Amino acid sequence: MAAASFKYLVFLFLIALIAFGAYALFVFKDTVLSNAVWIAAFLVFVWIIYKYDFILQLLDYQRAVIYRFGKVNRVGGPGWAWVWPIIEHYDPVDLRVKTIDVPKQHVVTKDGIEITVDAIVYLKVKKDNQSVVNSVIEVEDYVQASQLFIVSSLRDVIGSVPLSDAISSIDVINAKIKENLAQVSKDWGIAIESIEISDIEIPETILQAMHDEKAAVQQKLARMERALAQKAEIDAVREATSKLDEKALAYYYIKAIEGMANSKGSKVFFPSEFTRLAQSFADSTGAKKPAVPATLAPYKNLLKTYVDSAVKKSSVAKKKKKKK
Repeated sequence: MAAASFKYLVFLFLIALIAFGAYALFVFKDTVLSNAVWIAAFLVFVWIIYKYDFILQLLDYQRAVIYRFGKVNRVGGPGWAWVWPIIEHYDPVDLRVKTIDVPKQHVVTKDGIEITVDAIVYLKVKKDNQSVVNSVIEVEDYVQASQLFIVSSLRDVIGSVPLSDAISSIDVINAKIKENLAQVSKDWGIAIESIEISDIEIPETILQAMHDEKAAVQQKLARMERALAQKAEIDAVREATSKLDEKALAYYYIKAIEGMANSKGSKVFFPSEFTRLAQSFADSTGAKKPAVPATLAPYKNLLKTYVDSAVKKSSVAKKKKKKK
């Protein structure tokens, strides 16, 4: 921090003077002995210059808190600053942003789940002289103090919320910790640039349980959607069938029976109404020829057509079998 080149230049100059003094002592012995006190004082001055930093060269981001007899006297920098040897000393201060990587912390959330949290803090000393002085005299090491406070604050803030909030509200937690640190460090002369929770590690068993819960919720929603679709389909069928008359129903019955007859099955089941209709139709071909009931009269022609078609198909099938 001292201007080393200037210091050594001065020191070499003094060495040259000492060499010249030694030569003068040999040549002018009587004169040197008569001025021994001054020569001794000069040698002490040379030693002090070599021992202490008396000229400080401070860069733009550097400051020096200078004490005189143990009390703060002034703030030096940026540029050149003079420090009186023996009676004054100084503490250097760096104004650049410092990055504090907080060690990973095991924190228990409000709902009893242990997670691992990794955080990073960005802070710096303010540029005004009072803040520079406070960063040295109000706290021994503001970097270490800030790191320890972040550790305790993480435990307090995350420990007061459940796991779901700790994951979804990281920005809120960062702001809360930053606010707490700003209140504690307001007399330290530092400014909190940012606090970032960089990583939250959740136990594998908890992650699997969360995935299973999410899958169960999705399955429940899917079942609800299928049930709603079936309900809508039933309502649509109910609305459509409410407008069908007896002739239309008979037509759909006949088409259904025809489809069953064309299948490979050998048995066909008829609705009870068509059974009665067939019986009436058969009886009508007999001697008595009773009248077909009025409720079944609309279906007589349809059933007759279907029966004739079925008989014809059966005859054709028998002839094909005989030929084989």
